[in-house]
Amino acid sequence: MAVSLKRRTGAVGFFYWLWDGIDRTIFTGIKFSFPARFVSPFGFLGMLTFIVFIILGVSGALLMFYYQPILDRAWDSVQFINDEVPFGFHIRNIHYHGSNAMVLLAVLHMYYQYFSGRYKIRNEVLWMTGVILGVVTILEAFTGYDVIFSERAELAISIAASLTTSIPVAGPTIRDAALGSGFSDFVLRFYAQHVFLLPIVMLGLMAVHFPRFLVFDVPMVMAIGGAILITGGVFPIDMGFKFEPTVPPGVTVPEWYLTGIYAFMRTQYDKFVTGLLWPLLFIISFVLIPFIDRYKKFSWRDRPIITAFGITSLAQIMVTTYWGFYISPDISVPLVERLVIDPIFFYSTMILMVPLGFGFTYMMIKLANEAERKSKLAKSTGPKKVATINLSEKWINWVLVALLAFQVFLNIAAYNAALTGMKNVSLFFIGIILLVFAAFFHVYRYAMSQQKNAPPPPPVPVQDEKPKLAEPAASSELSKLPEGKSDSETKPELKELAPEVSVSKTQADLGVGTNTNPNLGSNDIQKP
Repeated sequence: MAVSLKRRTGAVGFFYWLWDGIDRTIFTGIKFSFPARFVSPFGFLGMLTFIVFIILGVSGALLMFYYQPILDRAWDSVQFINDEVPFGFHIRNIHYHGSNAMVLLAVLHMYYQYFSGRYKIRNEVLWMTGVILGVVTILEAFTGYDVIFSERAELAISIAASLTTSIPVAGPTIRDAALGSGFSDFVLRFYAQHVFLLPIVMLGLMAVHFPRFLVFDVPMVMAIGGAILITGGVFPIDMGFKFEPTVPPGVTVPEWYLTGIYAFMRTQYDKFVTGLLWPLLFIISFVLIPFIDRYKKFSWRDRPIITAFGITSLAQIMVTTYWGFYISPDISVPLVERLVIDPIFFYSTMILMVPLGFGFTYMMIKLANEAERKSKLAKSTGPKKVATINLSEKWINWVLVALLAFQVFLNIAAYNAALTGMKNVSLFFIGIILLVFAAFFHVYRYAMSQQKNAPPPPPVPVQDEKPKLAEPAASSELSKLPEGKSDSETKPELKELAPEVSVSKTQADLGVGTNTNPNLGSNDIQKP
């Protein structure tokens, strides 16, 4: 910062002192941007994940004032926050939907980096820490909804206990360390992991994972904040049922990011293989992708095998997630039988999907590349001038899909809001305000980008050229002037037609005024 001889006092001096101190910290690596052009939101997914992490930290700290991590008071304290504490219902909704948003953004960020090949530009360490950070994010969300100790939480805790117990050799030790000696200890231990241990691990991984400069795009931050508030406004989270050891639990499933593993476990196959080994192999394969991918190019179309593997993994996640949510509606069948998934049918489908998904994706990429090659060849040999549009066909398709998905979301949200009575309508309105401001900012920076483009030049008026007379005709015209017109009226035309004749000079030498004799000609000049 430049040194100034002028002494600053008051608020201005304090501001400069504070800014000069911040300028010497890591804060200089954080840039708040307001770009003058539209930037794809996919490039800001990592930044948005960090923003949601901050939102969760603030909202979680507010919830800590009233939550009691005791077995027989945990659910009651959450109910007190939900019903009695001022704005407690709003804070809890923001915290819950923010946790789901963080998991979703982390998964989208990982797959965007995967398909764009960003790990190939010496970012192997960033990629590996990012995958581990995604796993820790899921564990953080898992411990968060377990501390309520509802029936849903009891199911998740029972699954976690059985999975840790199935680990060879170290399983019982890990179970005792994570869960304690039973239900009397797990609430406090999960609470400690949720608010202290796992956030510390996440901050350490973020310090390694984030690049040197972290750019905060202001409209993107407002958009994700508005989306969380709107979701909390139209989809308010309920309390669920309090777990009672003497009451048989009802039909419930874990959160959406765990239903895939839950589907594998419902096949009643070995718990270690289905609940730990398969997910561990999946995570290890993604960690090793930078060392397996030997393609020189970055585009997903130029890396068909890697792209096909990613599409296949996405298909597996979506199918198993849906299967984990599905429960037979036949209430005449006992609950245990309704929860069991036929292992032969399940694993046959999963095994069949791998070659079909991989082969179909690989074939479509090859066909697309061949079609593009032929179109370029035809374009080079065909007419050069073709019709173009400002928005590419790919972006038009994305816009149509986004509009359709948003329309479906609005219909579901309106129906759900009518059922719940819009208890937290303030969240909905604040979210709408943030989204509107974000949209205005996008329009503003688009206008700023268009302002830099030079306007088209104005049309040049076409003037009719005057016909030029031949030399003899010009001489004859000079010799005779029409009556009623002075020489001064015809001077410009005479200068243009015959510039070598200076009529004014001749008149000056003779000392004859222009109005003396209008019929004076060149023959009179030659007489003595």
